[in-house]
Amino acid sequence: MPEKTYTLTGQNGQKYTFVVRRDKRLKKSLRWKMLDDNAVEVRAPQRLPKGVLETQIALILLDVEKRQRRAKGRTDDDLQKRAKYINKKYFRGKMEWTAIRWVGNMKVRLGSFTSGGVTDGHIRISDKIKDWPQFVIDYVIAHELVHRLHPNHSKEFWATLTAAYPKTERARGFIQGLGFAEGRAYDDGD
Repeated sequence: MPEKTYTLTGQNGQKYTFVVRRDKRLKKSLRWKMLDDNAVEVRAPQRLPKGVLETQIALILLDVEKRQRRAKGRTDDDLQKRAKYINKKYFRGKMEWTAIRWVGNMKVRLGSFTSGGVTDGHIRISDKIKDWPQFVIDYVIAHELVHRLHPNHSKEFWATLTAAYPKTERARGFIQGLGFAEGRAYDDGD
């Protein structure tokens, strides 16, 4: 696939690199994914005119900036409020934890719950999922909350989680699909 690089400046003044690869398999629509905070990989139909491609890249840039604003708006306080909401709605307020926060050091794991020791009840959620759909973030939070009852991924763990959070399978499908598209496997406790 031939490759071309575009550099655009966003509304926030930040420069973004778009690596465009022409793909003979695509007929009408573009496919794109974030490589990192300022780089985007775009697969475009082989015969898409350059002017249309550049217009589409500009639209992708708007979407990227929107996602980044939404992700930056999600704070530890918001995460705490969301965990309280999930606890009340799906677990009738039964779950207890000490702290919940976003962390940037998880590469494959999406979340972590500590049982025992000085960090007992601490939940950490990967900041890589900040711009994922809310139902998936909610699933990761619910998943970690269930670890308070079941420390491992036993049959009882999965039964409790799927009974409590109705979008469990949908969220897991999203995670597996995204992992497949990115050529990686995210660890949601399989």
